[in-house]
Amino acid sequence: MAPAESRVGRTEVLVALGTAVVALGLLFGLPPLDAADPDTLAAPVIAPAVGSLPWSLLALGLLVQSGALLAVRRLPRTVLVAVAAVPVPIAVAVPAVVDLFGLTALPVLVAVVVVALRAPLVRTWPALVGTALLVAVGTGWHWAIVSGAFRGGQVVRALLDASGQGVLQALGAVGLPLVVALVVRSRREVRAARVAEADARSAEADARAAEASASVREQDARVEAAVSRERAAMARELHDIAAHHLSGIALMSAVIDRQIDVDPPAAHEGVRQVREQSTAVLEDLRRLVGLLRDDSPAERTVETVAGVVDLVERARLRSDVRLEVLPGARPLADGVGPLAQLAAYRTVQEALSNAAGSMVTVTVDDRDDERLRVRVENSAPTAPSSGSTAAGGNGLRGMRERADLVGARLQAGPTDGGGWVVTLELGREQPEAAS
Repeated sequence: MAPAESRVGRTEVLVALGTAVVALGLLFGLPPLDAADPDTLAAPVIAPAVGSLPWSLLALGLLVQSGALLAVRRLPRTVLVAVAAVPVPIAVAVPAVVDLFGLTALPVLVAVVVVALRAPLVRTWPALVGTALLVAVGTGWHWAIVSGAFRGGQVVRALLDASGQGVLQALGAVGLPLVVALVVRSRREVRAARVAEADARSAEADARAAEASASVREQDARVEAAVSRERAAMARELHDIAAHHLSGIALMSAVIDRQIDVDPPAAHEGVRQVREQSTAVLEDLRRLVGLLRDDSPAERTVETVAGVVDLVERARLRSDVRLEVLPGARPLADGVGPLAQLAAYRTVQEALSNAAGSMVTVTVDDRDDERLRVRVENSAPTAPSSGSTAAGGNGLRGMRERADLVGARLQAGPTDGGGWVVTLELGREQPEAAS
């Protein structure tokens, strides 16, 4: 199979066939039409008889011109020159065709229009100029021969008249079709440019919509991540509150169960402590839930290092807890931010919950000018703890997350005696130097 560029397209076949039909139709029809009714045409047609040698040569020339149009897509410049060159030998050899010679301009006109619509002018203008010159030469020579201008002796005038006729024919066969074709082509290009611009705008709008959608998805992902972090923070708060209070309530309930028959006054005191612990856990939960409500903002006190004293006092009801405070020259926890103090409070609270049933020592060392150290050490437990183990539960994880949040250093691990020790070091906020 021949390559696509070497095949004759359907359009070329239709153009060549249509040109041949029109040209031969006029060649056949004009003389009989003039003979039948001389008033039909403005002037009588001077033409050879149908089937004569001049007539046959003209018909053959028109067929050759039309056939050349089959290659107009592959060889546009060559076809232009060839179609315009065919009438020249006809004008020289067959002067008897006279008025029918103008039919040779029809294939030239068609070739100019097709080439101008398909090929850029910057590539075809030399062929167009050559085509116009050939049309002018052929027409001028034919006019000079049939009019006998050279026999009058006025050669210069004859040349001027012949040149004028040739230029007029060149303008009609090349110039005007070229202008029309260029106008049509420019309108096509403008329309194509508008379509391309519309497509580009549509693509840009689609890209913006996709970008906006991606931005929305990214924002949704950020919101979900923030919500997840808040949920984790609230879960830690609930864990700390519930583990501290409920473990104490469980231990005190076990003690009351043993004391209720042998020591009723102590049992009554234990019940009172259970009631206080229950009230405290409900109050803490109410405050925490209040932080999540939009309709009724709840005030929430922030625990501090000073609150560790009360925390230890409450823990003594269920465990053997000792508190050792090593103060410095400044107020307790001076220079430690509120979030850092809250982290210290929660760390002690969690450590006490995990050490229920053990001997615990809580040490608050405030002597260093640069940092505050909180240490909770417990012995081996005498009974299983009801809270999360510091080694593997959520308690130690929450301690580390709180320490990382405030830039503190947390160390936790078992002791040689089977107990556990948790040490938290908090840096102090350094005051800005006076300017």
